[in-house]
Amino acid sequence: MFDHGPMTTRKRSYPSDLSDAEWVLLEPLIPSPKSGGPKGGRPAVPRRDLVDAIMYLIRTGCSWRQLPADFAPWQTVYHYFAKWSAEGTIGRIHETLRTRVRATEGRNTEPSAGIIDAQTIRGADTVGADDRGYDAAKKTNGRKRHIIVDTIGLLVTVMVTAASTQDRDGGQTLTKTTAKTHPGLRLIWADGGYTGRFVEWAKAQLSIVIEIVRKHPGQSTFKVLPRRWVVERTFAWIIKCRRLAADYERRTEHAEAMVTWAMIGLMCRRLARNTNGHDVTPYNWA
Repeated sequence: MFDHGPMTTRKRSYPSDLSDAEWVLLEPLIPSPKSGGPKGGRPAVPRRDLVDAIMYLIRTGCSWRQLPADFAPWQTVYHYFAKWSAEGTIGRIHETLRTRVRATEGRNTEPSAGIIDAQTIRGADTVGADDRGYDAAKKTNGRKRHIIVDTIGLLVTVMVTAASTQDRDGGQTLTKTTAKTHPGLRLIWADGGYTGRFVEWAKAQLSIVIEIVRKHPGQSTFKVLPRRWVVERTFAWIIKCRRLAADYERRTEHAEAMVTWAMIGLMCRRLARNTNGHDVTPYNWA
């Protein structure tokens, strides 16, 4: 219905592959790759194969060069990964799926409240010196993921910086970006690392209330804190993908794209599961 070529050319399958129900949801959102040109050339790689290859890499943690041979050449898969990232395709897919998940949960399509946090991740030797740093608190050399999630844990915005970036400094940039893309967001819960001028700045410049969720007085052991557990659960979802247990990307925008793809996979599974085993009717994305 949506694809003019074969859905897949592979004979093998992997646990990371999209199910048919998941692909029906994703297919209308993936641009069709072009073939060789007016005089012919190699046929277009089926889009489903490209997405399955990206999901395989993210979930297994292999390098681009170690993608199984039954996928398209790794250079081709990486080309589309980088192209869809640069063109904003990945972001649009993510926004569309999150909107639909929120609708199935009985919520407004746009979030009005969220939770912010940061996660320090070890940087592999492929991470350049220009955008890596040392987080003294976590004793980790690498990068830091700054995210805002909605109240059900779905990603709203992600930004990757050097690990040396202070949470409140990264939070200021992230919140400013989020205010432009999601103007309805008016309340953000945060931990004590965001206390201070960031709270005042957000209120004065963006009309966003930052509410600090503090530990209980005298707390010395782990306890689940209101609202904070939501964003911590999202981080747990993300690092279940082995590629995201550390940061291997040369470019921060590709590190952000990896996180976004992980959440795309999660939302596709959730939406497909909500069909209760029935055939999935393609959603009208217009």
